[in-house]
Amino acid sequence: MSALPAFHIEASPGPTLSKAVVRAAGFLGLNQAALADVLGVSRPTASRLVAGVYQLEPARTKEWELALLFVRVFRSLDAVMGHGESARTWMSGENLALGGKPLDLIRSAEGLVRTVHYLDAARGRI
Repeated sequence: MSALPAFHIEASPGPTLSKAVVRAAGFLGLNQAALADVLGVSRPTASRLVAGVYQLEPARTKEWELALLFVRVFRSLDAVMGHGESARTWMSGENLALGGKPLDLIRSAEGLVRTVHYLDAARGRI
């Protein structure tokens, strides 16, 4: 009896992160223009991402890292605020500690990182 050849199938993280980003954007109410700013990609690329035609890939380092940070914002916000309108309200409300509305701030890399750090600190207190 001969042994079957072993197959090593490695899952690509691109589709998983792509779906997570699109779902988080939808939940938080980001339009495609805002999502493009968050990820540092063009608006047509964001449109293709939302349509499922474009996949994020680790080789495109900048957009990959920004996408990971964006999903981290979503997950931290979910842990602190839970699902629902309160998370969207927090994102669109003025935040004195951050110096603006998180929804506006995350459209730049600096604002995205500040928002992640703020939520991580809040999450640590829970």
